[in-house]
Amino acid sequence: VQLMESGGGLVQPGGSLRLSCAASGRTFSIYHWRWYRQAPGKEREMVASITIGGSTTYADSVKDRSTISRDNANILHLQLDSLRPEDTAVYLCNVYEYGGLQYWGQGTQVTVSS
Repeated sequence: VQLMESGGGLVQPGGSLRLSCAASGRTFSIYHWRWYRQAPGKEREMVASITIGGSTTYADSVKDRSTISRDNANILHLQLDSLRPEDTAVYLCNVYEYGGLQYWGQGTQVTVSS
């Protein structure tokens, strides 16, 4: 499975971004999709996840400000609203497949600054 994130950038506080992660390869074996983020000097944090059945979970830090979704083209999205400077991080796409393996994308940088 190959993952390619896009949609990051520089945004002012209070703004919005929509991140995307395009999956290719053995996508039929993926059952769990996740977004993580990693800020400099901090541990990697799971931001949101969605199962193949559509169940979603969110970190408390982004709950009510974000929406995770996946379309039929095997593209994962993360809508981020009301962005704060503390949301600045590299956002990474992560998937688990039925064979027990997990895959990571390279990440997309989100910078929230005025």
